[in-house]
Amino acid sequence: MGTVTPFPSAAARVPGQTGFERAELARILELYGRMVAAGHWRDYAMDLGRDAAVFCAFRRATERPELRIEKRPALRNRQGMWALISEAGVVLKRGHDLAAILAPVERRLLKLVAE
Repeated sequence: MGTVTPFPSAAARVPGQTGFERAELARILELYGRMVAAGHWRDYAMDLGRDAAVFCAFRRATERPELRIEKRPALRNRQGMWALISEAGVVLKRGHDLAAILAPVERRLLKLVAE
């Protein structure tokens, strides 16, 4: 008789790449579109690596990114897997919820309406 080899389970496989889910990417790109319309950002880049997925927003394509939105699933049970990082590399906000991480950026879009 032949040898039966067990089928590898999905839990045993290590993901080769970390990415954004459809709803997360839609939320980030919606904010990016509003920032482009307001004249703050002009370009973006995404890096989908093994440990983290990063969305970078640029004022100009030739500069360093003004903001980075990072998703690190390994930090899910600690500080939270989402981080908002400034151009200088300082962590501005970290947490478990994407909406809370994007709140400081969305505040820039608020304008006072004259009475």
